[in-house]
Amino acid sequence: ISRLLKAPRQLVWDVYSKPEHLMHWFGPKGSTMPHCELDFRTGGTFHYSMKTGEGMELWGMWLLRELVEPEKIVLVQHFSDPQGGVTRNPWAPTWPLYTLSTTTLTEQDGGTLMTLVWAPYEATEEESALFAASHDSMTQGWSGNIDVLEDYLSLLQS
Repeated sequence: ISRLLKAPRQLVWDVYSKPEHLMHWFGPKGSTMPHCELDFRTGGTFHYSMKTGEGMELWGMWLLRELVEPEKIVLVQHFSDPQGGVTRNPWAPTWPLYTLSTTTLTEQDGGTLMTLVWAPYEATEEESALFAASHDSMTQGWSGNIDVLEDYLSLLQS
C-alpha cells in the first residue's frame, strides 16, 4: 500500500515514533488507544491496546527490528494480551501469529510517499493462505487507517 502524504518526511517519522502521536492516529477511525507503551529503538517494542467504536478491546505488540531515521521502519507485529504475551487474532485463529511490516518514507512532490509492505512471518501454509486471501480486506483496513493519519497530519500542520 502506498500513499502520498501532504506532510514533511520528518513529521511523518515523528508521528510513527512518539507515543503522544501514535495514540491519535494508529487504528481504525472511531477507535481509541487506552494503553500505549513505546520503546522506539532497534530491539524495542510498542505495546498497545485499542478500543474499537463497538467497545471491543484489542492488544497488540510491535517488535522493532530495523529503524533508519527518517526513512524506514521494519517490525514484527503480533496480537497480545495486556502483559505483552503472544495471542491469536480474535477473529481468525488461523491468521499468522506474526507478520513482518516494512514502512518506507520517501520525499516526493513536497510530501512523503509512505509505502507499507506487510507479509506473514514464520507462518504455516494455512496461515499464509489466509493472509493471501485477505489482501482486499487488509488494503481496505490500512487505507482507512491512513485516512486517519492524513487527518492527524493536517491538524498538526494547521
